[in-house]
Amino acid sequence: MADYELPAPSAFASITTEERLTIIRHLFERSRALESLLMPALSCVTSYGELISHSRELLLNLASESQNDPTKREVLLDILAAHPRLGARKIDSAHSVAEQASLQGEAEALAALNKEYEQKFPDLRYVVFVNGRPRDVIMANMRARIVRGDYELEKIEAANAMCDIALDRAKKLGAKLE
Repeated sequence: MADYELPAPSAFASITTEERLTIIRHLFERSRALESLLMPALSCVTSYGELISHSRELLLNLASESQNDPTKREVLLDILAAHPRLGARKIDSAHSVAEQASLQGEAEALAALNKEYEQKFPDLRYVVFVNGRPRDVIMANMRARIVRGDYELEKIEAANAMCDIALDRAKKLGAKLE
């Protein structure tokens, strides 16, 4: 995590496919669907800010179009499912482990909230920008979103949260966003 430094955006057009995947995997959770959506962008964007802005636009369009298009719905759900549940015991991403450190000690309460959330919003995963925010704030946000009960808005919230997380990760990995 901290030992990886994002390459300069000027290198985007010339880096290998594996290097492009590495960039995407550091900014976002590992998702083949998201990787295939973002790979082409790395040859035409000129900054990490532009890449993440492009990602946000793609994800928000997917969220909007997924309401009436089952194929796009499956792609979106696959991307969102890449995020670990809050408080999960096994998290593959070192970035997510660090970001969720403030949630330690709430495994049972978070497991119950995750279950309730996923019953309220079938096939969705609760995604929120956690890093640095206290667990009571995160849990109150999750509760409020469950009570609100708006499936379409949840897709938008998750897409935006993914990009907010990516921006934060890019900054921590030394990227200039402009």
